Amino acid sequence: MSTDGSTKAIVAALSANLGIGVTKFVAFGLTGASSMLAEAIHSVADSGNQILLLVGGKQARKEADAEHPFGYARNRYYYAFLVAVVLFSLGGLFALYEAWHKFQHPEPIDSWQWVPIAVLVMAICLEGYSFRTAVHESNKVRGKQGWLAFIRKSRSPELPVILLEDFGALLGLLFALFGVSMTLVTGNGLWDAAGTAMIGLLLVIIAIVLARETKSMLMGESVTDEDDARIRAAFAESDLGDIIHLRTMHLGPDDVLVACKVGVRPGTTIEEIADHVDDAERRIRAAVPAARLIFIEPDLRHAAPADELTSDGGAPSAAVEPDTSKEH
Repeated sequence: MSTDGSTKAIVAALSANLGIGVTKFVAFGLTGASSMLAEAIHSVADSGNQILLLVGGKQARKEADAEHPFGYARNRYYYAFLVAVVLFSLGGLFALYEAWHKFQHPEPIDSWQWVPIAVLVMAICLEGYSFRTAVHESNKVRGKQGWLAFIRKSRSPELPVILLEDFGALLGLLFALFGVSMTLVTGNGLWDAAGTAMIGLLLVIIAIVLARETKSMLMGESVTDEDDARIRAAFAESDLGDIIHLRTMHLGPDDVLVACKVGVRPGTTIEEIADHVDDAERRIRAAVPAARLIFIEPDLRHAAPADELTSDGGAPSAAVEPDTSKEH
């Protein structure tokens, strides 16, 4: 998928967080409310995360070289993983520490009592706009998938990260508004501490979800079921339709490696095999444009079932034609 939508969502989120982060720090300085401090640190963490995503996108566009022959596309996954680490440590753990401190020494909000409410309401409006942008851009690519399925199956990390961050930010603001409002109504600072603790737990949970999903991407995920079906259909339409085994892996969101072993008829010449491979590659790239690296290994096929694999993932064969694997 194009990164334009992802970049637009990141910039919208960054703009919102920079603006409201400053106002949250001002509100904390005036009132001493721990919920406001937790939310201010939350905005700092989110702003840093969005900068990391932008850096990752830029690094991923570097050309392949001798040291990294498959390119740098996985930088987008690496920086998305850093987002989870930052959100967990800087956002979640700090908020939990601040909550623990306030539970031990609860304090009412005695001055500038209207400030935190005004800041939080304004922040909810700005975060709502950022979240709306992320939802709008995600709807362009998620198709008929539900939101949870989109977050789990998306091979592009930026939009799921921004969706979770913005959703968490909105919930965190509501928790902060609850804690501050109850503190103002009751005069009991324990409500402020409770709101801060809720923010901390929320950020830790979101960070764990992000870390789990981005780890899977870093390890190397296969293409989606839809793309796998398109690749197999492309093979079926070519003269290399007898697939022995097929392996795919996302090197990056828009960079897919396809490795396939196919059976060919006995007596097929080298020239014919080369033509069939070229035709199959063209069909695969037309069906899945992200399939930039395609390796096809022809093999004589005998009576073994199509899904019978040996211990090393290959298929049994009595004779092997010369390897015409190709890279484009």
